[in-house]
Amino acid sequence: MEAVVLVGGQGTRLQPLTLRTPKPMLPFAGAPFLSHLVTRLRAAGVEHLVLATSYRPEIFHEFFGTGRDFGMRIDFVTETEPLGTAGGIRNVARRLEAGPDDPVLVLNGDVLSGHDIRAQLEMHRRRDAAVTLHLVEVEDARAFGCVPTDSHGRVTGFIEKSDSPVTNRINAGCYVFTRKVIDLIPAGRVVSVERETFPELLDAGEMLLGYVDTSYWLDVGTPVSFVRGSSDIVTGVVESPALIAPPGEALLQEDAVVHAGAVVNGGSVIGPRTKVDAGAQVTRSVIADGVHIAPGATVFNSIVGRRAKIGQRTVIANAVIGEGATIGADNELTSGIRVWNDAVIADAALRFTPLP
Repeated sequence: MEAVVLVGGQGTRLQPLTLRTPKPMLPFAGAPFLSHLVTRLRAAGVEHLVLATSYRPEIFHEFFGTGRDFGMRIDFVTETEPLGTAGGIRNVARRLEAGPDDPVLVLNGDVLSGHDIRAQLEMHRRRDAAVTLHLVEVEDARAFGCVPTDSHGRVTGFIEKSDSPVTNRINAGCYVFTRKVIDLIPAGRVVSVERETFPELLDAGEMLLGYVDTSYWLDVGTPVSFVRGSSDIVTGVVESPALIAPPGEALLQEDAVVHAGAVVNGGSVIGPRTKVDAGAQVTRSVIADGVHIAPGATVFNSIVGRRAKIGQRTVIANAVIGEGATIGADNELTSGIRVWNDAVIADAALRFTPLP
């Protein structure tokens, strides 16, 4: 079995953390995010993986190598120009080994899911579909394009965002393609799966199926969802073969030092060589390696990049702190604020005062 994972995006919604590191390689529940997806694919029987890269491809190469440490073979194809989702899939076709009628898994590289990949594959094979899409149901589909299906599970259309969506089922970013369908995608230009490839297949009478389930699903492309997903793995809400310790309130990595008088909970991750001093509290946050959190500081629902320093009594809440940033004592950084890499904020320079 083989799979393609699309990991070419720049991750602008997670800047400044992605200025130096591709989004799929950011620390997440104790390992690069992509390693959680790759280990799930191996558990589902994938033996050959193609990573479709673009931004900072060398970082993927350095970490995954040949794939031997993950029990599979990994190849890389670098996209030099943006080609869209379908164009990116077509761009890696030369590295695929599947025959024309064999299934190929294709996944977006920024989705955390607990769905049964083997069951999706089985549905695709049993029904002899051209493409089988993983669909999830959301409470409010207005922010998404939606994917209606008939009573037999066949996809009937792809509807753009609307204030009155016809269904609450949306594309979850995991597909099973029959290999010959990939080869039909035009090469060398931008192609969208939802605006071009899938509608054309429907017009041609091909069978597109929706595999619908109610398991865990999360797009981790924003700071809020990134923190939530990491926390959910650490606490065991969703399983990951890449989790390096039993689920619990916190994950402390190699050489992390947490003072007995500090509190770390909510599924927080404390990265390697990070120090959390007495009286500090870290709740539901992702703390990268080499960070120093000073006495009495509070970090809540936030991401703190490598080698950052958080000063005494400073409050970080719903924020992103870039790599190497220094935040002085007695600051309050809240409400979605982002501090750029290597920035320096003096003591008591930023305070949040509620309006009367």
